[in-house]
Amino acid sequence: MTPLLEVRGLHVHYPVQSGILQRVIGQVRAVDGVDLEVFPGETLGLVGESGCGKSTLSRALVRLVRPVAGEIRFDGRDILRFDRAATKRMRRDIQIIFQDPVGSLNPRLRVRDLVLEGRRIQGLADRATDAALVQAMLLKVGLAPELAARYPHELSGGQRQRIGIARTLVLHPRLIVADEPVSALDVSIQSQVLNLLVSLRRELGLTYLFIAHNLAVICYIADRVAVMYLGKIVEVATSRDIAARPLHPYTVALLSAVPDAALRRRRNRVRLEGELPSPIDPPSGCRFRTRCPIAQPVCADTEPQLVPQADAHLVACHFAGAMGGTER
Repeated sequence: MTPLLEVRGLHVHYPVQSGILQRVIGQVRAVDGVDLEVFPGETLGLVGESGCGKSTLSRALVRLVRPVAGEIRFDGRDILRFDRAATKRMRRDIQIIFQDPVGSLNPRLRVRDLVLEGRRIQGLADRATDAALVQAMLLKVGLAPELAARYPHELSGGQRQRIGIARTLVLHPRLIVADEPVSALDVSIQSQVLNLLVSLRRELGLTYLFIAHNLAVICYIADRVAVMYLGKIVEVATSRDIAARPLHPYTVALLSAVPDAALRRRRNRVRLEGELPSPIDPPSGCRFRTRCPIAQPVCADTEPQLVPQADAHLVACHFAGAMGGTER
């Protein structure tokens, strides 16, 4: 099957400036050589702890930040080569759900205007049908049509995030990038929004790149999982394989910390020492080696490549699977 979205060698760096003249003294390597594929109709989950580059990657995919190198191919075309007009048209097909349901909504607009904002930007507004479209979109995301006249501050966090989902659906996108869409919500609301996203995918045939730091959430919603650490992808596999037999030590540690009995069964807690290294000056070789409990000298000398194991399970580790002994 041909990927709908294909990312190759993507780099997103931010300059570090200092002094009165704001001279560039370094680069924050937020995304540093990422390869990804998302296939039509699937949900690819992207997981990693805060600071690993997940949100930067999501913004690069919708052209909100500019990569310094690499390719982002959507339906076979490199969107990084698009001019302004083509980029605008592309955004009909690729939409993003932001993490913060408050900051992503204009407080001066009513709900009906927020839902239709994308259509108006794209020149698709139609007064004859827009009112009915808003009502249909609100019902589709589980909201009463009466909310169309309200402002964002009059809604709860869960309602605001549903508005964020509705305003992506109104353009009928082929790919939705969901950047931690439930992390800012109460736990009691998170499952409702997750179930909504699952049902919308089945009903509308959507394709998701779903980003989160909670591996339990990722394994629930995703078909495949990509694990990210300090700007790089370190493991890719089906959600079932990730939950049953993680091969990278970082994935093992993430899995052991999941507060979900179904995912933690027969697995001891793995505690990582130290803090996430700075993306300004990442470690040599394997970037995880400074926190890895099984690191060896080769890990400092040679960077492991993301290579296939059994059953299309990709992992970037010199000792893939060596921490299988963490099971009871």
